Amino acid sequence: MTDAPRESGYRPGYEVAAEQVLELIVRLGLRPGDRMPTEHELARQLGTSRTVVREAVKILSALGRVRAQKGRGLYVADGEGMFGAGRWGPFFLPADLDHVYMLFEFRRAQEMETSRLAARRATPAELRAVEEAAGLCRQGYESGREELFNEGDDAFHTAVAAASHNMFLQVAVREARRLQAQSSLIGLRGSVGGHAAQAVEEHDAIYQAIRAGDPEAAARAAAAHIDNTLDDYRREIQQRLFFSSH
Repeated sequence: MTDAPRESGYRPGYEVAAEQVLELIVRLGLRPGDRMPTEHELARQLGTSRTVVREAVKILSALGRVRAQKGRGLYVADGEGMFGAGRWGPFFLPADLDHVYMLFEFRRAQEMETSRLAARRATPAELRAVEEAAGLCRQGYESGREELFNEGDDAFHTAVAAASHNMFLQVAVREARRLQAQSSLIGLRGSVGGHAAQAVEEHDAIYQAIRAGDPEAAARAAAAHIDNTLDDYRREIQQRLFFSSH
C-alpha cells in the first residue's frame, strides 16, 4: 500500500454545508433539544440549495449532532455522548482547528494513561486482543484495504483501553475517538494518510511495551503515536490551505 495521494482543494458541497450548519448552531447559541431553522431557511442562510442542505443534515444526523423529527423539523441533538454539548462542556466543532488540537491534547493524556495501566494490568487474554488488533491493522495496511486498517486501528485502541481496567478511561477513549472520526468525516481526512506505515510500527511498539510490563515505555510509545497522528492532520491542513490559495 503506497501513501494515499493528497486530495485537491475540491470538497463536496454537503461537507462544507455540514460544517456551516454546526457553526450556525454555535453562532445562534442553540442548545441540545432546541429547534433549528428549517431546511429552506438553512439553504437561504448558507446560500446553497435545499438538496445540499438535506445531504448535510443526513451526515449530521448520522454523527448524532442533529435530530430530524418527521413533521416537526430539525433539532439540535441531545448530546448523549460523554463529550457532547450541554453540561459536559462546549459544543465540539469538527472543523474548528482549536477544537481538533485540544481533542488531540486530550487524547494524548488518555492514551498515555491507558497504555501505562495496561502494562501493569493486562491479562494474557487482553494481551492477545491487543496483539490481534495490531495485526489486523498491519494486514489492512499491507493489503491496501483502508477499511481493514481502520477496523484494526479502532480495535487496537479499544483493546488497550480495556486492558487498563478503568471503565472511565474506556468511555473517554471511545468518545474522544468518536469525535476525532467526525473531524475526518467532515473534511479533515489526514487521520491515516502517509502516517499509515508509521502507525503500524507505533502500534507494535505500544504492544511490546505493554507485553514487557513497562508502563513508562508504553506511555512514551502512546504519546509518540498520538503526536505523529496530529502531525499528519497538520500536513493535511497545510496541504488544503496550499490548494485553496491557488
